[in-house]
Amino acid sequence: MSCTKPGLLLAALFGLSTLSAQASQCQAPAETQFLPAKESVPEEMGWMQGSPPPVDRRVKLADGSFFKFPALRYSVRHMNEFLPTTLVSRRNTPPNALPYALDESLEQHTYTPWGYEQPISLEQALRETYTDGLLIMHKGQVVYEHYLDGFKDYERHLLMSMTKAVTGTLALDLIKRGQIDENLPVSHYIPELKTSGFGDATVKQVLDMTTGIDFDENYADPKSEIWVFSAAGNPLPKPKGYQGPTGYYEYLPMVQKKGEHGEGFHYRTANTEVIGWLVARVTGMSVADYLEEKIWSKIGMERAAVFQIDEYGTPFSGGGLNASLRDLARFGELLRNNGRFGDEQILHPDVLKDIRMGSAFPAFEAPLHESMASWSFRSMWWVTGNENDAFMARGVHGQSLYIDPARELVIARFASHPIAANKSNDCLSLPLYQSLSDRFANH
Repeated sequence: MSCTKPGLLLAALFGLSTLSAQASQCQAPAETQFLPAKESVPEEMGWMQGSPPPVDRRVKLADGSFFKFPALRYSVRHMNEFLPTTLVSRRNTPPNALPYALDESLEQHTYTPWGYEQPISLEQALRETYTDGLLIMHKGQVVYEHYLDGFKDYERHLLMSMTKAVTGTLALDLIKRGQIDENLPVSHYIPELKTSGFGDATVKQVLDMTTGIDFDENYADPKSEIWVFSAAGNPLPKPKGYQGPTGYYEYLPMVQKKGEHGEGFHYRTANTEVIGWLVARVTGMSVADYLEEKIWSKIGMERAAVFQIDEYGTPFSGGGLNASLRDLARFGELLRNNGRFGDEQILHPDVLKDIRMGSAFPAFEAPLHESMASWSFRSMWWVTGNENDAFMARGVHGQSLYIDPARELVIARFASHPIAANKSNDCLSLPLYQSLSDRFANH
């Protein structure tokens, strides 16, 4: 981030960044300008090591170097050292030990990625996608857990846009409990939005991102609305002469309408910030505090999570959550088990059923692969529409939480791929998840 581009920080966290060039179809990788995973290990590169670190090994927030590859691989594990955050505490509750039944045969698992002529190993797939950690649970037991390139089991990692699914789940639970009416205009709960583009959008339209708003997430266009949004959410002091909004709650009422609501799916991060505001308004707690109250202190998490915040302490609902891999898997297990943890019903039992229904609108105008033609987006989750109605939380640079209730499977993955856009990972990761689902079909 710099004074001339105050929004670069948050734009990098949600989107395509400057490394968005990629093939339009799946194919085996050719040589690239990026260091391979084994040569970009943060500790071996020496980022921020020494007292003080050498000048060429320093990673800075102010100049944006913290989110450029290969320093990115260090930063996603240390975001609270760069940005202000608020705590999502597990309180004084005892951690719930995950049961283990490690399947050593998974080390030899092979599958064929989209666009490849020959199968590859699981290890090769993890390397090619710059995976930091992968954890697979089947029938509530950890069958595979692997950390790569210095990432530790106790470290937190930035979830990026997987945060949207967490925020959406909190809102959907409130809907199912009757505390929010999804058919009412969102401005019924947040009057500040009445004259904005969100004013006549229903809660459901915002939650499913079918709003018709003037919000362009084209990071290559300096006039794109995403830059105004990003500048508002930037937690650092605004540059001299800045006249835009400060904080998410000042920005969102400024969004204008463009088109009609409910006519199609449009992925726009501003929708998630409205949902975060809705959760806060209805519960009287911020998204971070309500996540702590509702889930983080209830299901045996190992570590506190942290939520990045704007200048006024408002959590970044669309991409600011940081958590450990095991705790991400615990959240996935909660969803897989119909919102139940042990003998306690944490989430309303209809939450899972609602998500798996998907939407009538396709998620992709030009699917990367034919199997993605059935995908849709509901309540901030990506729903595959496959025979098992598996669904996912997704984040740039390779973050994934894949849940297949029919196969009793949860796959949690952190990564730090040099290219932000998911197309750079999907050709390998999505067929991997399907192959794992098929593997456990008869178990």
